[in-house]
Amino acid sequence: MVNRIFFVCLFVALYSAGSSLRCNWMDHKFRQYSENCLDLVDSMAHNSTNSTEDAVEAENVVAFPNDLYSLASRASAEDKIGFVVQTLDEVVELFEEDHSSASWEDKPLRDLLNIVTQQAEGLRSCIGGHSHKKNKKLHLYFKRLTRNVLKEMGHTAESWELIRREIKAHLMRADQLLSPLLHAN
Repeated sequence: MVNRIFFVCLFVALYSAGSSLRCNWMDHKFRQYSENCLDLVDSMAHNSTNSTEDAVEAENVVAFPNDLYSLASRASAEDKIGFVVQTLDEVVELFEEDHSSASWEDKPLRDLLNIVTQQAEGLRSCIGGHSHKKNKKLHLYFKRLTRNVLKEMGHTAESWELIRREIKAHLMRADQLLSPLLHAN
């Protein structure tokens, strides 16, 4: 009887240790960084409406990867974090494209990229030395954004507005994906 109780307690302890990821950075900083990113993306908004055929066609060609986020939502905590880190890294790389025609000022973009980079580094600290396999489909999605939106539309202000909206959607989904991992203070 004592052996059974011991093994049940051991199982519960091991399961609990493996199933939840404690990370002080996520508990104390993630939400703040996430909100700052969304505020900056909103501040960069272009007030014109995008109703041209090119804009509609570009949105249809590069559909938001909801299926990838659905898969990530069923992954382990570390894999979720790895997915979000890759997303943030892809966002930074995307904004390295020529954004001189964008409708926003340079400073909000620099601030956004700085915060996104800090957020990715903070999340990396939560998974430590665990290397995560890059999601090839996510990488290809961001390459299609570059090719099918920015390059085909000539890096115009309109193309950058489409990108800004897509990035806002990614930041919101990343926040939703990691919110269940945050521990109440």
